[in-house]
Amino acid sequence: MDTKKELKILFWIVSVFTAVFFLPLGNDRFMTAVGASLDLAKWYAREHVVLCLLPAFFIAGVIAVFVSQGSVLRYFGANARKWLSYTVAALSGGILAVCSCTILPLFTSIYRRGAGLGPAVAFLYSGPAISVLSIILTARILGVEMGIARTVGAILFSVVIGLAMSFVFRKEEKARKEEQMHIVPPPEKRPVWQTSFHFLTLVLILVFVNWGAPAASDTGLWYKIFACKWHIAGALSLLLCWSLVRILRLRVLWVALGAAATVCSALLASLFAGDADSAPLVPMITAVAALSLMLLFDKRNEENREWAFASWGFARQILPLLAAGVVTAGFLLGSTHDDTVVAGIVPNGWIEWAVGGNSLLSNFFASFTGAFMYFATLTEVPIVQGLLASGMGRGPALALLLAGPSLSLPNMLVIRVVLGTKKTVVYVAFVIVMATVSGFAFGNLSE
Repeated sequence: MDTKKELKILFWIVSVFTAVFFLPLGNDRFMTAVGASLDLAKWYAREHVVLCLLPAFFIAGVIAVFVSQGSVLRYFGANARKWLSYTVAALSGGILAVCSCTILPLFTSIYRRGAGLGPAVAFLYSGPAISVLSIILTARILGVEMGIARTVGAILFSVVIGLAMSFVFRKEEKARKEEQMHIVPPPEKRPVWQTSFHFLTLVLILVFVNWGAPAASDTGLWYKIFACKWHIAGALSLLLCWSLVRILRLRVLWVALGAAATVCSALLASLFAGDADSAPLVPMITAVAALSLMLLFDKRNEENREWAFASWGFARQILPLLAAGVVTAGFLLGSTHDDTVVAGIVPNGWIEWAVGGNSLLSNFFASFTGAFMYFATLTEVPIVQGLLASGMGRGPALALLLAGPSLSLPNMLVIRVVLGTKKTVVYVAFVIVMATVSGFAFGNLSE
């Protein structure tokens, strides 16, 4: 008998029993926190998984299968020129309107394909933090000064944190660099423009289906794009169909049937869906199912099956961790979305009290709290707006904007699986410390 193993099992049995035995079911705050946890999980599943994560998994699968290792090594590898790798990482993240969770499959894919730690981390941070949409929304709602501060801070953060991570773990990166020097990338299986077209089409679909709602008074370009986003997504879907047929060589009949099923599901959803916000989920699920079946049953091109399996691999690894993280974050910090506020076990009043003024402590608390909270795409701005109205200082507000969108408890759990505990702790620490210092400096300058 393995005594150590048996004691471990006994420990978990006793721990679970004790936790269940002493559950404070009669405590109002505990039950509210449980409700917040379930509310956040439900909202996350309805609003985020289908429109954000499912497309992201397929994009990550494209990187893993169709994007050659040579291309990844050329732009992100340990031997790539730093100015090139970090510029590409920051700009690549900047065009994506994604949250701290949606960026994970893309980050995981490029890192496993050989990207250096520094550029990969720069991409990981820049994706949620430097999106054009988030910067514009910040400037419009919170003021131009806050928008500029967030832009400059986020760009610098992505590069500095990437360089710092590369320096701290320079021995491992040196070994990785030496290993990559002996790698002879295989020849490209298809012209670069074809892979780029297919990849970019999927990215644009991800961007436009998640295009955030404009301010109530906005009637400009942002509003026009938002009003037409599903038409734009539909046009991009036609380009995707063309790519599936001409580039990936899928059967025309299969693609036509999949497109027809998606269109029919969209019409039925618009007619019978009780909730208008849920109607777009139906054609998206139909499209994902159709694409998955086409790829899995394609016997003419093994790469297509590999794309499906790679996408599923990312989903299988990431989704359980995200689910656990979302439930935990909701329980601790509450659920805030769509004008709904449900308190977690930590009272909201404590948070608002702690981030008032512009002390180093208030900035640190804003950074630390933001790092563990979950912000969906573009939701950080109205949340910060509400906190400012409740007495939050401008310095802590910027600290929250710099730390919150790029980190979350679900995000950390997945990063730990990819990078390991040590690298994850160092990365999180860098983000929190830099956000704290930046918020403190901005708060003093803006007084």
